[in-house]
Amino acid sequence: MTIIERRLSSVSDLVAAALVSDSDRDALERVAERYAIALTPAIANAIDRGASSDPLALQFIPSERELQPHPRENDDPIGDRLKSPAPGIVHRYADRVLFKIASVCPVYCRFCFRREMVGPANGEALSAEEFAQAIAYIRQTPSIWEVILTGGDPLILSPRRIRETVEALSTISHVKVLRWHTRVPVVDPERISADLIDALNSSHQTVFVGLHTNHPRELTLAARSAISRLADAGLPLLSQTVLLKGVNDDADTLEALMRQLVELRVKPYYLHHGDLAPGTTHFRTTIEDGRQLMAELRRRVSGIALPTYVLDLPGAHGKVPVESGSLSDTTEGYLFRDRHGRSHHYEDACAAPDVP
Repeated sequence: MTIIERRLSSVSDLVAAALVSDSDRDALERVAERYAIALTPAIANAIDRGASSDPLALQFIPSERELQPHPRENDDPIGDRLKSPAPGIVHRYADRVLFKIASVCPVYCRFCFRREMVGPANGEALSAEEFAQAIAYIRQTPSIWEVILTGGDPLILSPRRIRETVEALSTISHVKVLRWHTRVPVVDPERISADLIDALNSSHQTVFVGLHTNHPRELTLAARSAISRLADAGLPLLSQTVLLKGVNDDADTLEALMRQLVELRVKPYYLHHGDLAPGTTHFRTTIEDGRQLMAELRRRVSGIALPTYVLDLPGAHGKVPVESGSLSDTTEGYLFRDRHGRSHHYEDACAAPDVP
């Protein structure tokens, strides 16, 4: 097997690397016209090219199914734009904001809920003026206790840019916690350098790293080393996982992933139900499938290895725990109560089961 040594960012790259067939080129070029494509060498080399349903390939290699949207999908599935009072800011919860400081990623997940907002064609980096406006909003809003750095993937930025961001936020006394959401330690582990780790640290705030990973095979030796470098530097780590049909929608895979994360000093935090992003129907499970998986996971693992299974309600209403009393079954779906006690109807929007 040929070792891939550079980032793959086009259908032609994927064909040349034998990750897709030349016969699929035209169909995948239509996908690429709408959604960004990128695989790092770390991910491309970890894919089993002989397996038609490889869980890594499913996450990162485009499929023409992405151009078959469900009627309830939309380009802002959790309502980022509805809660954006300043450039790059999403203020959905009183005590914390998302600060989207990057518009690109080292890889592009095929199920991404911001897929219409990220990538070279869709994303727009913050200008210096917009960055200043975002910092000013945070400074002028004393209820903000935590800033969650996201994007895109914020750790794709240079250590200099990361350090500048930390320094700007460190001057705001009411901000006590910075949390960096990233795929980089898993998908581009060599980026986790001593310089980058030093840039993440703040002398005025507690810093967390939220690691997005969905399958135990993503935790390669290089990824484990990168995660260890972060943990050894004293940075607490949390994990976020998306429940994906065909990737991790079985108890054995989730158990293996959560156990390995804890062994790597990463606390499992959230298991996300798939958002209603366009062209992601084939990835979503039913709510009931997720509940059953969590019940089985609860029977198998220690509490420190259990994530919270959550649904991000469409329309900017925030996350709700799927297993708790916030959920009621109805004849036409589910009724969820948000943190304010308001009820929201939700129906499964997933592909029909395969018929043998």
